[in-house]
Amino acid sequence: MEETSGYKEYVAGLLAGVATVGIGHPFDTVKVKLQKHNTEAHGMKYKNGLHCTARIVKSEGVKGLYRGATSSFLGMAFESSLLFGIYSRTKQKMQEGLQNTRPQPQVIIPSAAYSGAIISFVLCPSELLKCRMQIQGTDSLVPKSSRYSSPLDCALKTMKTEGVTGIFRGGLTTLLRESFGNAVFFSVYEYVRYYMHLQLKAASSDHNDLIDVGIGIVTGGLGGVAFWSAVLPLDVAKTIIQTASDKSSTKNPFRILNSIYRRAGLRGCYTGLGPTIARAFPANAAAIVTWELAIKLLGIKRE
Repeated sequence: MEETSGYKEYVAGLLAGVATVGIGHPFDTVKVKLQKHNTEAHGMKYKNGLHCTARIVKSEGVKGLYRGATSSFLGMAFESSLLFGIYSRTKQKMQEGLQNTRPQPQVIIPSAAYSGAIISFVLCPSELLKCRMQIQGTDSLVPKSSRYSSPLDCALKTMKTEGVTGIFRGGLTTLLRESFGNAVFFSVYEYVRYYMHLQLKAASSDHNDLIDVGIGIVTGGLGGVAFWSAVLPLDVAKTIIQTASDKSSTKNPFRILNSIYRRAGLRGCYTGLGPTIARAFPANAAAIVTWELAIKLLGIKRE
């Protein structure tokens, strides 16, 4: 990104976040349910993502798939605004003086990891509220007396029982997931985008907005699949840390994953893979297409 326009990259990122949640939240609810139930030693076990979805829709209707969506919309809009804005501006600063138009890993990886680390401080509390809301309802292991009526109720009760630091439970795991995951996401996005544009230029001089949308769908979708394939075990650990009923239980993600691996093997560490990958492609494709369209509409120049 050669020229920036201050706040505009942040506005484009915010719109991308709204698109992500609108499409991806139902898949995320199923993923969290699977991670909570299927890694527990006791209680309800789901056969797969479809089985989980069917049980939620049967008992709660479609709205059950949007449990925790309020905090998710707010968190993702703000998080996505920061992610795309910080990534764009950091990348621009690091590219100064570089003449090569090819993607530069020494620019992309630190820019993406840095922006991922920053947004983890926003994501951690919003995802904690989202996860605690999502595990309620169908087949819930949470006693009715301990359930939350809204994300605000969840936040207030969490701070009352665990202190202000309680809403940042799982913070280290979130930081690791976002730093590593976004380095993977933006690397795949930038390289696939560069080579697709290169191939299209060689094949035809005709270029239109529809082609750009197609490229955005492919690059965003593949980036999202790469992100979650790389960091899903950390996400499983984060869900367990943030939804643990015993607040004195370990917050070490590697100790948790070691325990899951001994009990359920590698498959256990990738609990929720089906709905996660099913969500990753369309949700991230929507994010990138929205981001790139917003960049054009806001008049931000790109390479």
